[in-house]
Amino acid sequence: MTEILDKCKKAKAAAIKLGNISTEIKNKALDAMADALGENSKNIIDANKKDLRAGEKKGLSLALLDRLMLNEKRILGIIDSLDVVKKLKDPVFEVISEWTRPNGLRIQKRRVPLGVIGIIYEARPNVTVDSASLCMKSGNATVLRGGSDAINSNKILAEIISCAAYKVGIPDGSICLIEDTSRKSSEELMGMRGYLDVLIPRGGKNLIQTVIQKAKVPTIETGEGNCHAYVEKTADLKMALEIVYNSKVSRPSVCNAIETLLVDEEIAAKFLPMIFSELKEANVEVRGDKKVLAIDSSIKKATDEDWTTEFLSLILAVKVVKDYKEAVDHINRYGTKHSETIITKDKEAENYFLSYVDASSVYVNASTRFTDGGEFGFGSEIGISTQKLHARGPMGLPELTSYKYVVYGDGQIR
Repeated sequence: MTEILDKCKKAKAAAIKLGNISTEIKNKALDAMADALGENSKNIIDANKKDLRAGEKKGLSLALLDRLMLNEKRILGIIDSLDVVKKLKDPVFEVISEWTRPNGLRIQKRRVPLGVIGIIYEARPNVTVDSASLCMKSGNATVLRGGSDAINSNKILAEIISCAAYKVGIPDGSICLIEDTSRKSSEELMGMRGYLDVLIPRGGKNLIQTVIQKAKVPTIETGEGNCHAYVEKTADLKMALEIVYNSKVSRPSVCNAIETLLVDEEIAAKFLPMIFSELKEANVEVRGDKKVLAIDSSIKKATDEDWTTEFLSLILAVKVVKDYKEAVDHINRYGTKHSETIITKDKEAENYFLSYVDASSVYVNASTRFTDGGEFGFGSEIGISTQKLHARGPMGLPELTSYKYVVYGDGQIR
């Protein structure tokens, strides 16, 4: 029996029990997990350093190394996220709706766990804890398969949190980490029909597309973020500067950072030199279209590929557009249905943007960096869905459930 099959069987057996575990026990487990992480922070950082050293030797980009890195501050952030999840309402068995039929049948629509959730992810060890905690609180067992670049970090995190959870009553097998990081193991996991109820990829475009194309179990497409900021002609330019800068520079390696800036032609000559000055100080490489180059000839010319690229680094494509309709057309053509923002004072432009942009999160006068489970009040999200079925946007606890109909009768027959 392979490691994949063995752990998927354990998870499936655990899921039946976990789906009926009380909220009290699940919350005790979250507390125990948080305490254990705090007590073992030095060991976690030491294990993470092994991954960082290996990543540097391998030539990983600065963006990937940033995603991989754990320090005291980030561990405290992970611990805090467990407390947030603990305080969230348990969705399991919530009655979504209820009604009585003319024949006297009383019907309830109740939330239930999905069952076993598989997560395939790359060099982000925090995903190990985020995913396990959200799945456990929503009554789901988890099979985690991280990338080779974070294997030492993932192993110690999974061991710490699973042991802590099992000690307070969470069923053994509820949190499983696949330690085989070969391509063969990921492909085997994608084929675990009958064991996995859903598979969620968290990572770059190549990983997501591979899972979508090869998986034999239901999948949820997440993560890829070719996000845009559009500065409309009536925008408060000071506000626009702050939003664009934050959306790109605060953390360029994440999926909710913008990759393209669109600017109305009526204000381009005034606004672009202002934002370019700030971006250059932050070492952002700007790539612009012909109209941008006419304003600043030092800018690198953008290629067609730049409009479709999720850079995940300090690179920003910039285009001048005629109006908000052209901006929306560009976004819907090149975007990945993740997060888009408009900076404007014009209600007509605002309403058009909100109505016609096809994305999971659409903003007015705010940074795209808020597309995040914690910022939305969900706790740590298991991913940001860019599809429409069954969940969209940051996926918190309710998005990790399905439902079933419970029907009460007193002898009715048909």
